[in-house]
Amino acid sequence: MYRKILVALECEPADRNLLDHVTMLARQMHSELLLLHVADGYAARHFHQLALAESDEMKADRAYLEAAATRLRACGLTVHTQLALGEPSKEILKVAAAGRFDLIAMGSHGHRFFGDLFHGSTIREVRHKTTIPVLLVRGEKS
Repeated sequence: MYRKILVALECEPADRNLLDHVTMLARQMHSELLLLHVADGYAARHFHQLALAESDEMKADRAYLEAAATRLRACGLTVHTQLALGEPSKEILKVAAAGRFDLIAMGSHGHRFFGDLFHGSTIREVRHKTTIPVLLVRGEKS
């Protein structure tokens, strides 16, 4: 059913809970995973237009993805990584559509009202603009 799962990561500790859930699901479904992070800092958003060098933040994001993939591969899973650049919801939707994914998995912080106004926009945009099922996993409370 879920042969290909796109896992949108924020490169934060809250990703742990999402990765735990996705790992169990991928084992049961024999799914292939794509760990995706969308870098959205100034350098990332203007990388191609201004021919910028990869920022330290982008390098750290790439290393984070590879470390997470290595841990999942050690569990016997097929895992790929991708660092996208730009506006997170647009890039997640673009990658999901192009890759013909069966599921998009994302972490939720469990914000309330004002937090949702600022942090919930990526989830809101993705779930309203895709026909692919979306799994939301609440991150652990800090």
